[in-house]
Amino acid sequence: MHELSLCERLLDLLQEESRRHAFHRVTRIRLAVGRFACVDPDALRFAFDVVRRDTLAEGAAVDIDQPPGLVWCEDCAREREVPTRIAPCPACGSLRLTPRGGDDLTLVELEVA
Repeated sequence: MHELSLCERLLDLLQEESRRHAFHRVTRIRLAVGRFACVDPDALRFAFDVVRRDTLAEGAAVDIDQPPGLVWCEDCAREREVPTRIAPCPACGSLRLTPRGGDDLTLVELEVA
């Protein structure tokens, strides 16, 4: 489960920011996990629950947004939203698609005390 290592890195990032900005507790985090990011949001929540015990993020609320997967359709010459990387263009059925977004994992917002 690579979600555990992602959460360990997220906790490292929170601790670095805590030192830099002098806060002692995280009360809420908001993450954006793109549909193409190969990250399971439920597994991410579970892993974060495990790694945050006895840390500045213990008890923090976790909100996860899932931006859509976006592709450029070469045949339509338009950006389209698709449910998976292997889905055809929903407008014309083409498979000549170039990924354009939805593969990031981003810390969007952080509430601290």
